Amino acid sequence: MVATPIGNLGDLSPRAIETLATADVIACEDTRRTRKLLSHAGVKAKVLMAVHGHNEAYQVRAILAHLDQGRRVALVSDAGTPGISDPGRRVVAAAGDAGHEVVVVPGPSAVIAALAASGLPSERFVFEGFLPRKGSDRAERLALIAAERRTTVIYEAPNRLRQTLEDLLEACGPARRVAVARELTKLHEEVWRGSLAAGAERLATGEARGEHVVVLDGAPEPVLAGDADIQDALLARYRAGDDKRAALPAVAAELHVPKRRVYQIALGLGDLGLGASGDPVEPQ
Repeated sequence: MVATPIGNLGDLSPRAIETLATADVIACEDTRRTRKLLSHAGVKAKVLMAVHGHNEAYQVRAILAHLDQGRRVALVSDAGTPGISDPGRRVVAAAGDAGHEVVVVPGPSAVIAALAASGLPSERFVFEGFLPRKGSDRAERLALIAAERRTTVIYEAPNRLRQTLEDLLEACGPARRVAVARELTKLHEEVWRGSLAAGAERLATGEARGEHVVVLDGAPEPVLAGDADIQDALLARYRAGDDKRAALPAVAAELHVPKRRVYQIALGLGDLGLGASGDPVEPQ
């Protein structure tokens, strides 16, 4: 598995060049792009076989046949590391299961480059790749990301970037910090940093171009509610017209505290602001 440049061809490592030069077969996502890369690296013509998202499962057999005959196969994708939001996972799993040695030649990574340039916490992070485009799958993933305490890295295409930032704004709130990296290692590389609100506004009238990586700050530490906070929330509900049967579960959900704790504090309030139903109802 050979990592290839994500933009600047000068990032191809000497070890990667040597591996490609000594391989018997190069399995690649796009033969035309790989030929250009080999030409840049000064590697003479090789046997190339296309292995992409539409045929990877089928091509596994052909690659295993080469390996069984003692040939050395180099696996590359168009940019970055094979298997990371790119074809290659099935090939690696099948080769390993068949007893063949799998070696990684590491190199450029849009995930790590964007994370390093974001200025956001990098000690713990999660990589989401591309989000589902629509429907309940997208909504569920956005909800998980909104609650995620670690920094989240997302890939996004230019035509969907605006919608993704708007969806993140709605799910996470306007103040959440974000960095948007564009065209990493290329001529027009740009990293923008700010809040989700500012990021969505920035794209409201502009057009995104190039491949993007979105780095989102993690969810803030939850603020634990004290007894006074719970009492104030209960009284606010009473004044708004809620009875205790409605107020108790609403306050528990709002402040993320157990219903029984809210019930005990409601008992302590006595008859202050009682709604139509009278005494508080013990939670089930």
